[in-house]
Amino acid sequence: MGTTERPSSTNVTAERIRQVTAKNVQRLGYRRIVQLLVYLIIIPTVLLLSIGIIMMFVEGRINLLFGILTVSFVSVVITGIVLVLVFVRREANLSELQADFVSKVSHELRTPLTAIRLFAETIQRPEADDATREKCTTLLVAESERLSKMIERLLDWGRMQAGRKIYELRTEKVGDVLEDALRAYAPHRELGRDLDFGVEAMPELPDVLVDRAAMADAIVNLLSNAQKYGGSPPRVRLRVSAAGGVVTIAVTDNGSGIPRPEHRRIFEKFYRIDDRLSRTKEGSGLGLAIVNHVARAHRARVTVDSAEGKGSTFAIVLPALPPEAAVAPGAAR
Repeated sequence: MGTTERPSSTNVTAERIRQVTAKNVQRLGYRRIVQLLVYLIIIPTVLLLSIGIIMMFVEGRINLLFGILTVSFVSVVITGIVLVLVFVRREANLSELQADFVSKVSHELRTPLTAIRLFAETIQRPEADDATREKCTTLLVAESERLSKMIERLLDWGRMQAGRKIYELRTEKVGDVLEDALRAYAPHRELGRDLDFGVEAMPELPDVLVDRAAMADAIVNLLSNAQKYGGSPPRVRLRVSAAGGVVTIAVTDNGSGIPRPEHRRIFEKFYRIDDRLSRTKEGSGLGLAIVNHVARAHRARVTVDSAEGKGSTFAIVLPALPPEAAVAPGAAR
C-alpha cells in the first residue's frame, strides 16, 4: 500500500520563506502609515499646539480665546491619531493572523485529500488483494469524515462570526452532556492507542441550561487539544464538579504547558503559540476560540491554569440551575 507523501525540506523552507516575506510586507505597510502620520500630521500638530499655548499667555481676550480653541482642536486631532494607530495596528495584526490561518487550513485540507487520493489509487491497482482494499476503504471513510469535520468547523465558526449561530438552550443533565461528548471523542481515543484517559465526576450534579450539542462539541475540543498537546504518552483527565452555584468541567493534560503571557491570546481566532510543538501539530487556531464563543453564549466562562513544564487545565464554568428552577430535562427555556 502506498505511503503518505511528505513535503520535501526544500518545499517546507520555501513555504516558510513566503510566509515570512508576507509578514514583512504587512509590517512595512504599517511602518509607512506611521511615518506618513508623523510627517504630515503629528509634526504640524505639535507646532500648532506650541503656538496655541504661547498665545494663551499673551495679553488679550482674543488671543486667549484663539489659544484655547487651538489647544482644543489639537487635542481632538491627537485623539484621532491615536485611534487611527490603534485601528490600523489591529487590522495589521488581523491580516497577519488571517494569512497564517489560510496557510494552516490549506495544509490541513491538503493532508486528508492526499491520503484519500493515495488510498483510492491503491484500491485501483490490479495487484491489490482483498485485505488491502478493505483496509484502504476503512481509511478512506475515516479520512473523509476527518475532512468533513474540518469543513464543518470552518462553517460553524463563520456562522458564529456572522451572528447566525443559534443556540437552543434547554435544561439538561450534566451526565447526558458528558455522555454525548465522550461518544464524539471516542474516535480520537481509538487513534491515540497510548493515551491515558480518565473521567472523574461528582455524583448528583445539578442541571444546567445549555445547548447540548454545542456544549458537547466544546468539551470535545478541549479533550482533543489536551490529547494533541499532551506529553508522551499523553495523559488526559476530564473532571466535573459542582460548588458555589456553578458546574466546572475541567480538562487536564500533562503537556509542556503554556507561558502565562500567552493565556489571553490563545483564545483569539487564528492564533497559535509560535513554537516548534505547535508547528508540528495540525490545527487552525479556532478550537479554543470556538470554546470561548460557546461559553459566552451560555453566560459561562473558560479558565486556563497552566505554566511551562506543568501541563494545562482548561475549564468551562457553567452556572448551575437551582433545584427549584429545574424543569424536565430537554425542555426549552
